[in-house]
Amino acid sequence: MTAYAKSKVHTEVGLQKLADKNFTVTCLRFATACGMSDRLRLDLVLNDFVACAVTSKNISILSDGTPWRPLIHVKDMARAFDWATRRGSAHGDFLAVNVGSNTWNYQVKELAEAVAKVVPGVSISINKNAPPDSRSYRVDFGLYESLAPKHQPQVDLLTAIAELKEGLEAMGFSDPNFRSSKYMRLEVLKALREKGVLDSNLEWTRA
Repeated sequence: MTAYAKSKVHTEVGLQKLADKNFTVTCLRFATACGMSDRLRLDLVLNDFVACAVTSKNISILSDGTPWRPLIHVKDMARAFDWATRRGSAHGDFLAVNVGSNTWNYQVKELAEAVAKVVPGVSISINKNAPPDSRSYRVDFGLYESLAPKHQPQVDLLTAIAELKEGLEAMGFSDPNFRSSKYMRLEVLKALREKGVLDSNLEWTRA
């Protein structure tokens, strides 16, 4: 439905044509990332909600809260990368697999409610007049569970939220307008375009 999603599909199609016994390809179709990191992004649904809770004590849901979002913690993404680089060609020269956990399929409003449990005194506002968000999806991660039983996600939702809260507080993070900050990928891309570092195709114009 989006240019982003289409680019992922076209990339898989192109890579599949290159896969052979000398070039094993594994495409990891990750659930939505979340969690604290040294290169923090806040344009991810759970990270956004925790940042809202920490800075303004109000979680502002831009949709009606009903869309489904599977999540995966960055540490569990790293576990998947470790598995993918070691898997060899046991499951074929080309493999595309959904990476995440069936227990981490949540509706957006459920994520906000979970954050409110961890961060005290938080209110939740839902945009009931928002048009339906067609980017709603529950995902079956059964294949990944069967192929990588020793690399399954280990971080639970409340732990991820607590880590984000503690990490933001340790940074002294207090910007309630963070959705227009350097922690949003789109804002970074806009800034690089304005500086002339990226062209209209988002390609580097100079080193």
